[in-house]
Amino acid sequence: MADVFHEADFVVVGAGSAGSLLAARLAANGRHKVAVIEAGPPGRDPLLSVPLLTGWFLRGTKYTWQFETEPQAHLGGRRLKWPRGKLVGGSGAINGMVWVRGLPSDYEHWAQTGLRDWSWEKVEPVYQALENEPSGDGRKALGIERPDWWTPLYDAYLNAAESAGYGRTDDFNGPNPMGAGRYSFNIRGGRRASTARAYLRPALTNGALRLITGAEVLRLTFEGTRCTGLILRQGGVERFVKARREVIVCAGTVGSPHLLLRSGIGPADELSTLGVPVIADRAQVGANLQDHLLIRVEHAALKPGGLNELLRADRAAFALLRTLIQGKGPAACFPLLVGGYFKSEPGLAEPDLQSHFMPALTSATIRVNPFRDPPGARSENGFFANICQMRPESRGRISLTSADPLAAPRIDPNYLSAPRDKRVLTAGVKILRGLFAQPAFDGWRGAELMPGPDVRSDTEILDWIAQKADTVFHPVGTCRMGADDASVVDGHLAVRGVQGLRVSDASVMPAITSANTNAPTIMIAERTARFALEDAAHA
Repeated sequence: MADVFHEADFVVVGAGSAGSLLAARLAANGRHKVAVIEAGPPGRDPLLSVPLLTGWFLRGTKYTWQFETEPQAHLGGRRLKWPRGKLVGGSGAINGMVWVRGLPSDYEHWAQTGLRDWSWEKVEPVYQALENEPSGDGRKALGIERPDWWTPLYDAYLNAAESAGYGRTDDFNGPNPMGAGRYSFNIRGGRRASTARAYLRPALTNGALRLITGAEVLRLTFEGTRCTGLILRQGGVERFVKARREVIVCAGTVGSPHLLLRSGIGPADELSTLGVPVIADRAQVGANLQDHLLIRVEHAALKPGGLNELLRADRAAFALLRTLIQGKGPAACFPLLVGGYFKSEPGLAEPDLQSHFMPALTSATIRVNPFRDPPGARSENGFFANICQMRPESRGRISLTSADPLAAPRIDPNYLSAPRDKRVLTAGVKILRGLFAQPAFDGWRGAELMPGPDVRSDTEILDWIAQKADTVFHPVGTCRMGADDASVVDGHLAVRGVQGLRVSDASVMPAITSANTNAPTIMIAERTARFALEDAAHA
C-alpha cells in the first residue's frame, strides 16, 4: 500500500451533478473532513457558463469521456456515442439543463418495491427545497428559470399541440404535466447553474473540503470487506487516499459500476475470469442499464426561425459576449425551450412520451470561428422536434473488458430489445408528424427532411428508427437500489456485502424517471448526504 497522500472522513469519487452537491453538504457543518476526487480539469472555462454552447461541448472531446456502445442489434448494428462529462461539474456542466423531476408515479413505483424512503411524499419536499434554495447573489442557487429569449416558432409548436388535442400544461413539474408547455432549466441569470457552480465552488472556502482534480481513481481499497479508501493516479503517480468513515462513489451510470467491478465488487465468475480479486460477489453490478432513446422529425422552414442568424461570426460573438456580461440574449438559453408529454395510446393513465422542440436543425448553430463550421452545424432554415419513450422496458449492462483499470468498459444498452419499445417510438413519430401538420405551422412548414416522404408504413418507420435513433444521454440503473438482497445498494445507498461504501448518482435508480434525469440525480445526492450525516451522528 502506498503512503497516505490525503485523509478525510468522507471521500467522494466524482465531482459531477451528484458528487459536487454531496461533497458540499457533507462539509457544510465543518465537523467532517471531505475530499472529492475528479478525473477531469477544474472546468473554469467561462464559455462553460453559456447555455447555448451545450451542444458544442457535448460533441467535443475536451471535457468528455469518449465512450461508445457495443453494436446494437436492433439499431442496425450501429455503435452509439456516449460522451459523459469529464470535468468538475460532470455531465451537469455540459448538459441541456432541463429541470424536470419525473412523474410522481415514478417514485411511487420505487416505493412499492420496498423503498419506502423514496416515495413521492418523501422526495417532493427535497425537490421543493432544492428549487427554492437561495444563493449569495439573491437568486436561487440552481436558478430553475425559464429563459426570456423567444421565437414565434415556439408558439407554433404550443398551438399545434393544442389544436391536435394534446392540450397545454403550465408546468411539467406541476400536478397536470400532460400536454405541451415550457420547460424550466437550472439556469441562473442567463448562465448555467450546475451543482459545481451552485454548491461545490462556494464550499471550497470551507477548510473542511478539498477538491483534487486530474486524478483518475484506479480502484477502491479494502481491509476484509471494509472500504478504507482508494488508489488514484495523478500526474502519472499512484497515490492512496484514506477514508476514515466512508467512500461515496458518484462516478455516474458508467463510471460507478466500472469502479466497483474493477475493485472486486460484482459477478464473481466474471471477475475471476479477468483476474480481479473478488471482494463481494454481487451479480447485479452493471446490470439493469436503461436509457432514453430519441428520434427526431425534421422539417425545412420557409423562413428563418431565430437561431440561424448566429451563423454569422459577428452576431455569434455579440451573442456570446452579451451572455457572458449580461446573461441575456439567444446564447443565454438552451433552445429546447418548449416540448410536451404525450400518450402513445389514448387509453393510457399517464403520458409515456416526452418531446422537445428546437427552432433550428441543430443546437450547434452558433459559430465562434468564422472559418470553420461548429460540429454538426447545418446552415439551412428548419426546425425539429425529438421524442423519446419515458419508461423503456429494454435493459442492458455495463461490464469489464479487462482487469486494467484504465481500459474502457463494455457498454451494451440493448436498445429496443423489448417489443413494446418499438411500438411506442413508432407512435411517437406519428404524433410529431400529426403535430407538424397542424395549421399553426402553415407559413413555416417546408419539406419533411426526416424521416422523409418515402417513410410511411409502420415497417418503414421502424426501419428508419433503427437507422437514426440516438441516445438522449440519460443512462441510469447500473447500481440498482432496492429492498431485496440482490440489489447493489440498499435504501440508504450503502453497497451490499461491504462496509464503508455508498453509491450516489443516476446509477442507483431502480427504474428510469419519466423525463430528463439530472434533477433526480441531484435529489438523490441531497438525500444521500442526509443519510450519511445521520449515520455519522449515531456512530
